[in-house]
Amino acid sequence: MSIVKKRLSPELSRAAALQAARELLIEAGPQAVTLKAVAGRIGRTHANLLHHFGSASGLQKALAELMAETITAKIGAVVMKTRAEHGDPREVVDLTFDAFDKEGAGALASWMILSGNEDALDPILNAIHDLVDDLAIDNQDGLIRQETLALVLTALGDSLLGGPMASALGLPRDKAREIAAEQLRNSVTMRRGGEE
Repeated sequence: MSIVKKRLSPELSRAAALQAARELLIEAGPQAVTLKAVAGRIGRTHANLLHHFGSASGLQKALAELMAETITAKIGAVVMKTRAEHGDPREVVDLTFDAFDKEGAGALASWMILSGNEDALDPILNAIHDLVDDLAIDNQDGLIRQETLALVLTALGDSLLGGPMASALGLPRDKAREIAAEQLRNSVTMRRGGEE
């Protein structure tokens, strides 16, 4: 949470703003990701951020794009490692759930939808689409798309209502993760059976 005082290149200024926006998202939720709050966090002016992002929704879209790129890169690497080592898909599930919950992607996506800024979700959707294309093997593209849909929607729902819902049903907090991991394990087992 350091304040930037020196003159920065446009690229470094933009990067500092996005880092501050991400910190605000995690600390206080998507409603805290405003141009004024980000500017204050990095010691810049509101006008400076307007120059870089055009509006608060532009800032949120840029943040969504940054998050999507970093998160899908991590998930893609873990998927490839899990495939190569015949590992447990639970690591993929945990990364996905953490991205939506602890890293704030679920709250940011919901906030953008509810505030009418749905096109800001395009970077997230495009990154997921590209990841699925990269992970597709042989003729199993459709199956991977279905697995991704189920995992992303489950992780999103869990980030928004998982705690209260699990509590209301008397289930452990991580039950949705367990269910998602079991579904992926079953799918992987079916795929591996088809490869033999």
